[in-house]
Amino acid sequence: MRAEIDESFGVLPHPTLADAALTRARDLGATHAQFRLDRVRTARSFLRDGDRQGSQDETDIGIAVRVLRRGAWGFAASTRLTPAAAVGVAEEAVAVADAVATLGGRRAEPVEEPVYHNEVWASAPLIDPFSVPEEDRVAILREWTGRLRAAPEIDQVLAKLVVTRENKFYADLAGTVTLQQRVRLHPQLLVSGHDSRAGRSVSLRTVGPPTARGLEYLSGQGWDWDGELAALPAQLAEKLRAEPVEPGHHDLVLDPSHLWLTVHESVGHATELDRALGHEISYAGTTFATPAGLGSLRYGSSLMNVRADRTVPHGLATIGFDDEGVAARSWNLVEDGVLTGFQFDRSTAAAIGAPCSAGCAFAESARHLPLSRMPNVSLLPAPGGPSTDELISAVGEGIYLAGSDSFSIDPRRETFQFSAQRAHRIHRGRLVGQLAGVAYQARTVDFWAALSALGGERSYRLFGADLCGKGQPLQVAAASHGCPGAVFSGIRVVDTAGTGAR
Repeated sequence: MRAEIDESFGVLPHPTLADAALTRARDLGATHAQFRLDRVRTARSFLRDGDRQGSQDETDIGIAVRVLRRGAWGFAASTRLTPAAAVGVAEEAVAVADAVATLGGRRAEPVEEPVYHNEVWASAPLIDPFSVPEEDRVAILREWTGRLRAAPEIDQVLAKLVVTRENKFYADLAGTVTLQQRVRLHPQLLVSGHDSRAGRSVSLRTVGPPTARGLEYLSGQGWDWDGELAALPAQLAEKLRAEPVEPGHHDLVLDPSHLWLTVHESVGHATELDRALGHEISYAGTTFATPAGLGSLRYGSSLMNVRADRTVPHGLATIGFDDEGVAARSWNLVEDGVLTGFQFDRSTAAAIGAPCSAGCAFAESARHLPLSRMPNVSLLPAPGGPSTDELISAVGEGIYLAGSDSFSIDPRRETFQFSAQRAHRIHRGRLVGQLAGVAYQARTVDFWAALSALGGERSYRLFGADLCGKGQPLQVAAASHGCPGAVFSGIRVVDTAGTGAR
């Protein structure tokens, strides 16, 4: 996709800095070298009951050089944007590589990739959020808050809006040169209320997802904000009256607004190859899915098809090229319930003999070394399948869950527990009131094996996470997850509130 790059980034001396750094790295014996100039601007606005509680507008800009010398990687970065600084960063990166090689820290050679000359890619927001004054952005949150505060069920409204514009220039010794820009934003509101007679307070959060769109998103392009805001007071009132759940095994209908997080944690992170190779053990654990299981590990029922994709329109992880100059692509992770793929970059691809990278290298900023990060990972809908409402109507007795809430998962991604913003009892195919304290527990492969019905394209929605953490030092990244509605049969449900019948 070709679109306009922010002019203030386009005039920076990318080629001069890159040439200075890469030339010096080559002269010092680097067999491979990568240069990045990254600028990430993030603005945050916070309101409580319409009153501004704080705002931030910060820009992180710098240059980074990564080199391969003597079979080891070296990395260095600087906030100074001068040719002399670029040379110094290259020299430091080479020194780090030499030190690592001396200590025996060798890694697999990166796989070869095509060379791309002066490629430009940008997401295409209709309204760049940074072209609008913050006060005008805040005014939208304030107006939304006013609507909600007018409802007697609601005592308090917390509102926030996070907008980000990410610019990246990349060049390497092979000759690839790319210039990119991504824009994303995430509005969110949290409402709370109480029942004085019952002595009970509850809260409810909007489920409208973060997205790679512009400010037009707040006007309803990509999400029905008016509809969600109108429904919140009644949903909150119903949550205040929720009956305790009956622990046991239940059929669950999971809305896409909830299921995306289960996909993220039990499939997305579990199919990261660096995790499978043990690179994440000390911080985020490993995974039960290993390269030995490719083509044979039964991940779930035959209805389960999961795709990784860096090209999805408005996806949070959608790009033109990754931070190793690899063009965006898509590939399957699970086909008909069987593990068929992993997520990897140029180095981890070589570790398993893959012929090319999956394009998963990403760094939060110039201060960070690129890691293998999650692309958009989505559960595919059933062709011509039912709507979520039709899935509910086909369940005699069960529970419908919407919106993501708390979760817990073990270090090997084998067992987990999830809860939701809203849990509704299903009786004879109809929703008959909310339930309190609902959480479900399962082994990953048992849970996905219990997938018994899948919604079609009509039920499919794109959700996601814009603060996914990984690595040491910690880096955050954003990824979207598409899901249809889905039915899981006989899943263990527990009462986290401790009020359910025994």
